[in-house]
Amino acid sequence: MPVLEGYEKFKSDVYNLTKIDLNAYKEKQMKRRIDTLIGKNMCNTYDQYVTLIRENKDRFEEFVNFLTINVSEFYRNPEQWDILHKEVFPNLISKYGQNLKIWSAACSTGDEPYSLVMALSRHLPLEKIKIYATDIDKQVIAKAKVGLYSAKSIANVPEDLKKKFFTEIGGSYQISDAIKQRVEFKEHNLLKDPYPTGYHLIVCRNVLIYFTEEAKEEVYAKFNQALAPGGTLFIGSTEQIINYRELNYDRSKSFFFIKRV
Repeated sequence: MPVLEGYEKFKSDVYNLTKIDLNAYKEKQMKRRIDTLIGKNMCNTYDQYVTLIRENKDRFEEFVNFLTINVSEFYRNPEQWDILHKEVFPNLISKYGQNLKIWSAACSTGDEPYSLVMALSRHLPLEKIKIYATDIDKQVIAKAKVGLYSAKSIANVPEDLKKKFFTEIGGSYQISDAIKQRVEFKEHNLLKDPYPTGYHLIVCRNVLIYFTEEAKEEVYAKFNQALAPGGTLFIGSTEQIINYRELNYDRSKSFFFIKRV
C-alpha cells in the first residue's frame, strides 16, 4: 500500500463533504483504514479520492459506511442487560412513570434499540414504549429499518423473545413490525449536531473507544446535558469514564452512570 501525503488537507476536505470530523478519531487507526479503502478504489492520492466521492454517490456512501464502525449484536454483554432488566428499568419507571424517554445513540444496524424495546416490553405494554435511535450513517439506518438479521446477531436474545418477535426467513431473522414501530430512527452526528434533551436513559455502547480523549469527554458532557436529572447513561464494556464526577455523574454499576440531581 503506497504512503499517501496530504492527510491534513484530506481531513478538511472530508469535513466539508460529510461534516465528519476525522480529528476526533485516533489518527493512526483511522488513516490506515482510509488508505486501504483508497487503494481498493484504485486512487493514488487523497485529492483523487476526494474527487471520486464528490462525484460518485455510491462511492460517497461506501466511504461513510466504511468510516463508521458497525459491529453490533442484540443483547451484547447479556449480564449488563440483566442489570438493565432487574434494576435500571424498574428504577426509571418508579422515578419517571411509564412514558420513558430513551435514546439509543450511534445505534448502528438497530440491534440495540430493538433490544431495548424487547427488554422494556417485560415491564411496559409495547404501545407505551418509544425509543429514539440515531446514527451518523444513513446506510446502517436503512438496514435497521429493514430489520433482517443473522442467527449470530440475535444469538443472545432470550428464547421467549426470539420466538415472539422474530420470523426465520431463509436462514436470516426478520424482526416483527410490532417492535419496529416502537423505534424512531434519525441521522445524527455526535460530534457536530445539537443533542436532544430530557432523556431518562441514554444508551451509547462501544462507539467512543474510537474517539480521542478530548472528543470522548465532549460527548459524555453533552450526554449529561441531554439527560433529565437522575437519568442514566449506559456505556459499553470496552469503555470507561474516568473523570465521571467532574462531568456531573455518579457511578451506579460498572457501565451505568447517573446524572446528579
